[in-house]
Amino acid sequence: MTISSISAVTITLALLGAFLMIILNTVKLAEDMENNVEVSVFMNHGVTQEEQDELEATLKALPHVESVEFSSQDEELERVKESYGDVWGLFDQDNPLLNVFIVRATEPQYVKDITKAAQSSEYSKVVHKATYGEDLSDKIFGIAEGVRTWGLVGSGLLLFVAMFLISNTIRITILSREREIQIMRLVGAKNGYIRWPFFLEGGWIGLFGSALPVALIILGYPEIYRMLNPILLRSNYSLLEPGVLMFQVSGALILIGITIGSLGSIISMRRFLKI
Repeated sequence: MTISSISAVTITLALLGAFLMIILNTVKLAEDMENNVEVSVFMNHGVTQEEQDELEATLKALPHVESVEFSSQDEELERVKESYGDVWGLFDQDNPLLNVFIVRATEPQYVKDITKAAQSSEYSKVVHKATYGEDLSDKIFGIAEGVRTWGLVGSGLLLFVAMFLISNTIRITILSREREIQIMRLVGAKNGYIRWPFFLEGGWIGLFGSALPVALIILGYPEIYRMLNPILLRSNYSLLEPGVLMFQVSGALILIGITIGSLGSIISMRRFLKI
């Protein structure tokens, strides 16, 4: 029964640990996506250098603007060729793309206001279009908010399931010793004397059960980070770095295992001790 209890703790905490790492990294990626939203202000053909400089100064003066970067139509074509292949090289001689200012906001929620300001009527002679990829960006904002909300709900639900499974498994262990407990009560043993061995046993079950999940996180997460993070960095995204996070989650799993094991023992003893 002790092995069964430790196995239940191990499986449950392994699922909880994996779920926590996924949720934390998903929230991090969603925040990266939010922070990478930019406003692209495309200029009409034939804009003079003076008009271009004036527009740049105006954009920099807008509220909540962090930076303004100019990208020529040739640079834009090179980006398209990198993303979609050299077939776009056919347009080297007759480039249909426009010069563009890439505007970064201090906070993601300000991109809509900056977009509206950039394409207002007073700039209509210079600005062809201002956009931040409305459809995709709004979806990203929605996903980020959903991940934060449902991530917390899911973590709480899984933690509740973990407590239920572990406490019930330990209860089975104590039920198997019902006769032993009754004999101790008959010979005059006090509740505290009976309770403490089971309390400590529950704590040790939680500790031993958390060993494998902790090892998987400490040994496995750095490898996952090493394989996936370089790919994500190409798009200015990144996973949470191993180190502090890894040991924080491991410490939380150990604490949860010991706490649930000990509390499970106390709850299970109530039937016999009538506390």
